[in-house]
Amino acid sequence: MQNVFFTSKQAAQIAGCTLRQLQYWREKEVIVPTIKSTGTGRSVYYSRSEVMELALMVYCLEVGLNFEIAATTVNNLKDKELILPASEEVPRRFMLAWDKKLDKLQLSEFNLSRAIAILEKGKPVIPIYLDEIYQKLVAKLG
Repeated sequence: MQNVFFTSKQAAQIAGCTLRQLQYWREKEVIVPTIKSTGTGRSVYYSRSEVMELALMVYCLEVGLNFEIAATTVNNLKDKELILPASEEVPRRFMLAWDKKLDKLQLSEFNLSRAIAILEKGKPVIPIYLDEIYQKLVAKLG
């Protein structure tokens, strides 16, 4: 997945979302693709990291997060350059876990014992295994 760009149709197919979702996420500035102007219009291309962002957004919505929390999660990981590290190392694992002080879900590095402790208190934990999302994308690309 190095230095490769995908059309909207290809990106949607790889990430497992619809073209309408891509358009909506672009309008809401959650995942903004590389857009290259041409003489008569524009062509929209997604980089490999943007396709990874799309796949993460799909995952977050599939596990039941609402749009706002999913978008915030994607943006937090993107801002910290953790979705697809520049070093090409396999992405890491994170979790959204309930923070009782802030009274909301907080993103942190995955920690099994902490996750179990939070679950035992009856609070939610959502694992975000970027490494597995990445491997699924690599497998789809063959």
